Amino acid sequence: MTTVGILGGGQLARMLALAGAPLGLRFLVMDQAADACAAQFVPLLQADYTDEAALAEFARRVDVVTFDFENVPAESAQWLAARVPVFPAPRALAVAQDRIAEKSLFQDLGIATPRFSAVASRADLERALAEIGAPCILKTRRLGYDGKGQFRLATADDADAAWEALGAQAETVGLILEGFVAFERELSVLAVRGRDGAFRTWPLTRNWHAQGILSASLAPAAAPPALVDRAFSHARAIAEELDYVGVFALEMFERGGELLANEMAPRVHNSGHWTIEGAECSQFENHLRAVLGLPLGSCEARGRACMLNWVGDLPDAAAALRIAGLHWHDYGKSPRPGRKVGHATAVAENARGLESQLIALGRALGREDQVGPVLAELD
Repeated sequence: MTTVGILGGGQLARMLALAGAPLGLRFLVMDQAADACAAQFVPLLQADYTDEAALAEFARRVDVVTFDFENVPAESAQWLAARVPVFPAPRALAVAQDRIAEKSLFQDLGIATPRFSAVASRADLERALAEIGAPCILKTRRLGYDGKGQFRLATADDADAAWEALGAQAETVGLILEGFVAFERELSVLAVRGRDGAFRTWPLTRNWHAQGILSASLAPAAAPPALVDRAFSHARAIAEELDYVGVFALEMFERGGELLANEMAPRVHNSGHWTIEGAECSQFENHLRAVLGLPLGSCEARGRACMLNWVGDLPDAAAALRIAGLHWHDYGKSPRPGRKVGHATAVAENARGLESQLIALGRALGREDQVGPVLAELD
């Protein structure tokens, strides 16, 4: 029986294991936390990701390795790759871990991005501000996610406050200044590439964020065919350049019919959770198929789907489960501000059916403000 090793034991690893059970797969997760939520279902090797003895044990016990999150040290992935197949390749992980390397790759491939500049000192920040202008966002080059490691500058007068907030990290993880994009929509492409180079995409997804954390995703997103084709073409170019194997997400801003690449995630992604019930083959099953060299499944949507993230604490599941067509996911995590603890997905044959479910869900849970933007998009 094949054993898949997953570096990271959060909800993504948990959902990968649930998707892999019908395929007869076994799993081993390696995580630094003793209470990693994937460990409720699969064996856990608790260790630091840089612990070579633990990595050696991990390699001995698995047939292939993949990732739950992108902040696993690239050096550890490279060490494992010399001993066991690792997908996606460590190069993809290294590129996605560094915002400068990531955006430089996009530009090399002819994919537009917001303006950006590396910042290593207070003087660099002044120079970058003069080039890019305000408003803009100072970010850590590494480790930031879900709105962490960021400071928005409304004007150049905010430079001191920005440096006070993030300047100490300039020498450790590096900084980048990015121009603010007055976007109309946030979109993502979920794509999968197999070991044989086969490439597929799920329908374009429309996303909404709150406090830097994904709040809702709607698929398929309404968009002109030319824009959809361009988004898919960008994803294919990235996958082929990196010789990518597995699922990844490309997050983009839409502005005036133009697409600007924001970042990529070299793993299954929050904006693809709707695929569990809303697509012929979920992102989790297709990721496993890809890394194991199995034929890829269909990415076709089953009608319209909307995923709502539960952040901080879970709403009342009983109230939501009375709604036909609704699917509930509790990650088994203790509540904490800013923590993703679960999600729900509504699936219907058409926009009208989905609208009905979302109205009922918003009322049942007191989440009308969360479903409101999605309903406006469905109109």
